[in-house]
Amino acid sequence: MTNARVICLGEILFDCLADQLGRSLEQVESWTPYPGGAPANVACALVKLGTPAAFVGCLGQDEPGESLVKLLQDLGVDSTGVQRHPTAPTRQVYVVRSETGDREFAGFGELDTTKFADAFLQAAKLPSSLFESAEFLVFGTLELPYPETREAIEKALQLANQYDVKIFLDVNWRPVFWPNPSTALPQIHELLKQIDFLKLAKEEAQLLFDTTDAGAISHRLNSVEGVLVTDGDQEISYCLNDYEGKLPAFSMNVQDTTGAGDSFVAGFVHQLCQQGMKCLASAESARNMVRYASVVGALTTLKPGAIAAQPTAQEVEAFLQQS
Repeated sequence: MTNARVICLGEILFDCLADQLGRSLEQVESWTPYPGGAPANVACALVKLGTPAAFVGCLGQDEPGESLVKLLQDLGVDSTGVQRHPTAPTRQVYVVRSETGDREFAGFGELDTTKFADAFLQAAKLPSSLFESAEFLVFGTLELPYPETREAIEKALQLANQYDVKIFLDVNWRPVFWPNPSTALPQIHELLKQIDFLKLAKEEAQLLFDTTDAGAISHRLNSVEGVLVTDGDQEISYCLNDYEGKLPAFSMNVQDTTGAGDSFVAGFVHQLCQQGMKCLASAESARNMVRYASVVGALTTLKPGAIAAQPTAQEVEAFLQQS
C-alpha cells in the first residue's frame, strides 16, 4: 500500500437516494443506496485523481459495513484506520431530491442518530503511522456531536500537529446529525482555531460568519492559509494566501449533486499534493487551483451517487482543455 498523503477522517455510509424526484420523505416509494459520507467521498475522489489517501472511521460488523470496506479496498483507499463496532450498525441516511437534482437529508429511518457505528470511533485505536507520512488531514463536523468520535477527532488534531500535517476542515453542516443542534456552533468555532484550510457552503459561511466573502472570513480568522466558499452552481469565493477572487461555477447537465462539494475538496487538495504550497504563490496559480477543483465537483454531478460519479484526472484534464 502506497503511503497515504491525505487522511480523511469521519463517516462512511449509504446515501439512500429517493428514486422519485420532487417528493417528500413520506411520498417517496423507493430508494437506491449509494456509498457516501463526506470524508469517504473525498478519499475515493483523491485516489481516482491519483493522490494516495486513507480513510479513518468506524463501521458496523454488518453486511453494509463489509461492502463499504470492500469498496474502499477495491478503489485503493488505505483502510488501515477503519474500525468495526460489534453491535452498532453502519449508518444510512435518506436523501430526498428536487426536480433539479438538489438533495436534502431527510433522516435515518427508525434509528436515533447517536446509535450508528460512526459515533463510536476510538481515539486509542487511531494509527499514528498514518500521520507520520501524511501531508493533509481532511475532516468535517458531522461527527462532533458524538463524545467518543469527538475525542478521536481531538486526538487526530494532536497527531496532525505532532507530524506537521496540514488540517483541512469542510464544515459540511447537517443539523439532522446533531441530537442538539444548538450545541454545534460553539464547537465548530472552537475547531476553526486549529485549521489551515477551510471550505464552506454559502449557507454555512452566512451562519458562522454572517458573510459569504472568503477574504473577509480569512482576515477574521487570521490563522488560515485558505478559505473557499462554494454555492452550488453559482460563483465560488476564495482567498488563498491573500489572493482573493470569485470564479463562476461550470454549467452542467446535473443529474445529482450528492458529493459534488466533496469532489471539489478532493480536487483542491489533490492540486496541493501535486504542486506543493507553491501553487498558492501567485494570483493566477491560486485561481487555477480553484478552477481545477470546480471541474472535479462539476463532473461529479453528471451521474447519480457521490463516489460512482467521481472523475479521473484524465477526464478533468479533457474537460479543462475543451472549456
